[in-house]
Amino acid sequence: MDMPDSESPVFSRVDPETVRAILGGVIDPELRAPITDLGMVGEIKVDGSAVAVQIVLTTLGCPLRAQIKKEVVSKVASLPGVDGVTIDWIEMTAEQKARTMDTARKRAQADAPETEIPPTARVLAIASGKGGVGKSSITVNLAAALANRGLTVGVLDADIWGFSVPRMLGVSKRLGGTDGKIEPNELKVGDGLLKVVSMGFLVEDEGTALMWRGLLLTKALEQFLTDVRWGHLDYLLIDMPPGTGDVQMGLARLLPQAEMLVVTTPARAAQQVAVRVADMARRSNMKVAGVIENMSELVLADGQRIAVFGSGGGEALAARTEAPLIARIPLEPSVSAGGDNGKPVSLDGLGPAADAFRDLAALIVNELVPPLDMAGCTARILEAAAAAFDDRNRS
Repeated sequence: MDMPDSESPVFSRVDPETVRAILGGVIDPELRAPITDLGMVGEIKVDGSAVAVQIVLTTLGCPLRAQIKKEVVSKVASLPGVDGVTIDWIEMTAEQKARTMDTARKRAQADAPETEIPPTARVLAIASGKGGVGKSSITVNLAAALANRGLTVGVLDADIWGFSVPRMLGVSKRLGGTDGKIEPNELKVGDGLLKVVSMGFLVEDEGTALMWRGLLLTKALEQFLTDVRWGHLDYLLIDMPPGTGDVQMGLARLLPQAEMLVVTTPARAAQQVAVRVADMARRSNMKVAGVIENMSELVLADGQRIAVFGSGGGEALAARTEAPLIARIPLEPSVSAGGDNGKPVSLDGLGPAADAFRDLAALIVNELVPPLDMAGCTARILEAAAAAFDDRNRS
């Protein structure tokens, strides 16, 4: 039975600990560590629905300041009950800079990166509460539309049981590799590139059943993130299995910078189970970046629109999770035909669905989750501090 809205954990009151936890998903792209671990998050104050966060920079003139602000505000504002976020900028003292440098050095020396996903990649997990809502279709068409904008996009088919990405992209080559690393299959899209990994590239054929559970599923996801030579990525889109199981929890642990897009249909039953996925994401300190309503309406040739599966599911889920409704994808035969033929409609297709996918890609790139700007300052300042430290020790 669904919990009443007033008692839903999605609406739990925000507190400084919750804010600090979600800020652990803001990764410094140069030092490859959460800003919380680097001592960049100071005092956090919560006053009703307003949150004030103190961010400590190596220098107040840091070129990354605008980027950090956008990431911090985006993460904190995604928490239910937060209506305003302000940032108080503080400059590190010499002692704080030394501690940050020491932390960064120890991390680099003690650990190889936990995954092969570059820290600058924007990670989007495409999730749903149940199967049959078109989650894989959304993943493939969005990935293709992003790549068609000249970007390098990874597609990880993490729906281990129900893998369908290979067929939808028209890729069937089995995975190979060298030096103990798996090479993803690559597909050129306009000026961009898709890098695709799926269990479908490892089994004999699409009809092969995988009878895995629990830890095996999580281990498969971990291997796809740690043993695949992904190389440069602007985005990584992960087609998640439906529900709130081991794979979802493993993703939150392995990729704390991941953000979730929740897919639903207009039907009330779909949005009622999808809210659980959003709740799981937030319990794992993962930002819910937006809601996508798929199969929103059937568009006929004469322009008439029919709400085959009802209406209002997307709006209801967005309201209940306090995440924006970022797209409504119409129900069109061209979408399923493109999936069956390995030619995503978002590339050269015509019609409302193709336009909706391309508009969604533009929204993500330009506003919602833009590619990271690598104009940095932290690493250079820390290197300068390290050189000065070494010079003092030599003299």
